[in-house]
This record gives sequence, C-alpha cells and structure tokens, in this order.
Amino acid sequence: MSRIGQTFIALKAHNRKALIPFMTAGDPGKGLTVPLMHVLVEAGADIIELGVPFSDPMADGPVIQRASERALANKVRLKDVLAMTAEFRKTNTTTPVVLMGYANPVERMGYETFARAAQEAGVDGVLTVDIPPEESAGVSDVFKAHDLDPIFLLSPTTPESRVEQVAAVADGFIYYVSLKGVTGSASIDTGEVAQKLAMIRKHCSLPVGVGFGIRDAATAEAVARIADAVIVGSRIMSEIETAPEGECTNRVRHVVAELRRGVDAASK
Repeated sequence: MSRIGQTFIALKAHNRKALIPFMTAGDPGKGLTVPLMHVLVEAGADIIELGVPFSDPMADGPVIQRASERALANKVRLKDVLAMTAEFRKTNTTTPVVLMGYANPVERMGYETFARAAQEAGVDGVLTVDIPPEESAGVSDVFKAHDLDPIFLLSPTTPESRVEQVAAVADGFIYYVSLKGVTGSASIDTGEVAQKLAMIRKHCSLPVGVGFGIRDAATAEAVARIADAVIVGSRIMSEIETAPEGECTNRVRHVVAELRRGVDAASK
C-alpha cells in the first residue's frame, strides 16, 4: 500500500480528516521549497501537493498562475521538482508527496522515464490535470508499475458515467473540485458538495478530497465534515506572494496551522 493509502487509514482510525496544502515548487525561490515543505508538515499537513510549474496552468486561478510564472523565471523545471522531493525525503520518509501539474513536461521527459525518476525521488502520487480518464489507461499503468498513485479531478459537472471511468483507473484519492471555475474563485456550497460526494462514493471506495474555494478555518471545518480531505492552494500561495522578505515561512506556518485547527474541529 502506498504512503497515501496508509495515511488515510491512520487518520480514519483516529476519526481525523486529512489536510492537503498545495504549494508551487520554486516559488518564491528554489532554495525555499524544501524548507517550506517541512513547515507545511510541522504546521499540520498530512499530504503535500507540490505544483510543477507550467506556462499555461489552465485549471489554476491568477494567484497560482503568478506562482508558476515566478517559478519558471527561477528556472525551475520538472527535474528540479523531483530533486526537491528527493531532498525532502532525506529527513521525511512518511509524509506523502503528490505532484500536481500538466501533461507536457511529463510527456517531454517520457512517461516511463518520469515514473522511474519520481519513484526514486520519493513521489507518491501524480495528478496530471489535462490527461482525462479516456486517455489515461496506459499512463496510469506506467505510474502504478512504479508505485505512483494516479489521482484524478472530478467536478460539479462530472456525469455519473464519467465518475465510473475515473474510479476504474484512479488510486490514492479522488480530488473533487468544489466549484465551477479555476482555483481561488467563489465560495463553496457545502450542501451541493455533500450531494455530489454521495454520488461519487456510490462508485468509488477511495477517499475523496475537496479543493477550490477553501480559504480559512471555517470553510476548512465545513468541508472536513463531509469530505475525507481538505485541499488548500490559493490561500497559501497568496500568503507566499504577499509576505515581506524573510516572513514567508512564518506566514505559511500560521495559515496552515489555522487550517489544521479548522479541519480538526470537524472531528470533535
């Protein structure tokens, strides 16, 4: 069983929900990524979602788009993200790391080459936004052969038939996008989300994480009451973007700890 699966089983045994913070590798600088990953864990992260910088991050809102632009300006590429994960693994062998990104960099490296390198670096899962389930069978097989969980997005507009398709190839957890739109937009209707999660769980036994639109402890708590994991990206990246020089680590620690308190309040 992967580290992701083990993490969800351990959390369930203690009636807790997962907190999955997102950060873009290489933002605000190459040298800060690994220290920030450790800060995420210290502040309460159960799984880290590490963004691979890409020039056209279509699912991401302006905050994460700007983070990708800064990381690319810092000359951070896929091989650098793998190296950062390997560095993180030197002192943390338990916290799962999921790479979130787009097909182009992986395809350029070669799926087999990437999967082998990701496994060696200590990556646990891969979420490739623009590889739909219809086109994923061969890719997912390569990932699974190298102990990488293929993770997929579902959305408010996903029909039941497509949920079944995703359930057939996914592993680790399902990422449910709570809003129509990009990251960092609008606010969540937890009633609608709960209805959609009930439908998803009819077809899939994997844990379901909910992301997009979660910005504070209150929304984290509300989502944790209905989901298995709370995924937060834009709020964290906004703190990184606006932090004065030297304050980035403290800002991230504070916001993740706040989100952790919200997630844990749902279990009380």
